[in-house]
Amino acid sequence: MTLEHKFIEGSPDAPVLLLLHGTGGGPDDLVGLARELSPSAALLAPAGPVSEHGAARWFRRLAEGVFDYDDVRARTEELASFVLDARREYGLDGRRLVAVGFSNGANIGGALTLLRPDVVREAALFASMLPVPDPPAHDLSATRVFLSNGERDPMAPLPSNERFIQLLRERSASVTVHRHHGGHQITLDALQAAQAWLTA
Repeated sequence: MTLEHKFIEGSPDAPVLLLLHGTGGGPDDLVGLARELSPSAALLAPAGPVSEHGAARWFRRLAEGVFDYDDVRARTEELASFVLDARREYGLDGRRLVAVGFSNGANIGGALTLLRPDVVREAALFASMLPVPDPPAHDLSATRVFLSNGERDPMAPLPSNERFIQLLRERSASVTVHRHHGGHQITLDALQAAQAWLTA
């Protein structure tokens, strides 16, 4: 496996949560959130492989809010390979896998759902944007996505998130949309909505 990561085993009956941190974060960042979402879940938490002035990220960007889409696609393939390898190494085949991402992690998680539905079929994404502008027309009828965004988030503007929702729904994904009045954050009501979605 190519990515530095942390793995914590959980109950075989609980999902495996793929934790995807935001810019400047690391594998431990979303562990607390994951325990709130599913206390007995197994946790697979890789580290973003790209350094932006020393801050770990999942892919390069050309400017604030401007993604290097070629790099997004390449890094999505890298992450997909990591997840498939981890499934084998940790005996996770047949277990439910849910990507959980915040900000930059939500964007790579979104790219995984659009580009590699063979790897990730469920995702809870907080403060996400459209990760790629013209994804292939995969059949996502078996895909479930929870999206929470703030109405006052300058870093993940709603129009980009709305376009992401549209592309998911055009491909027949089941999309649950949550909005809060805050900014670039995960609110308590967003966490509660994600808990309800995960156990639905």
